[in-house]
Amino acid sequence: MKDIIVTDDAPKPIGPYSQAVRANGFLFAAQIALDPHTNKFLEGDVVQQTERVLENLRAILTHAGVSLSQVVKTTVFLKDMNDVAAMNEVYARYFPSAAPARSTIQVSGLPKGALVEIELVAVL
Repeated sequence: MKDIIVTDDAPKPIGPYSQAVRANGFLFAAQIALDPHTNKFLEGDVVQQTERVLENLRAILTHAGVSLSQVVKTTVFLKDMNDVAAMNEVYARYFPSAAPARSTIQVSGLPKGALVEIELVAVL
């Protein structure tokens, strides 16, 4: 059984997907840098976009009764692997200790021309 998570504190989906899904003791979510109030894409640099993505994910987790400390795995999709250091600076602020396992992958493109997308799995 799965439970769809929906909150007004995170952007509405821009396609046929859910903000998050809770299933079998885990929460699954992914975000790009959309403003949660306007659903418009944030055109900033990778630092600004990473901050927005992680704030969106934090809002979803909070709504589901979970915190960033319960995230066990992330996958970071970057448009340009040269942005990994800048992304890491922001990422480290959100996961200051006991960081989750992570994969970082360079991709040829992301929705809305995003520079970064982050997906996560959290344990409930």
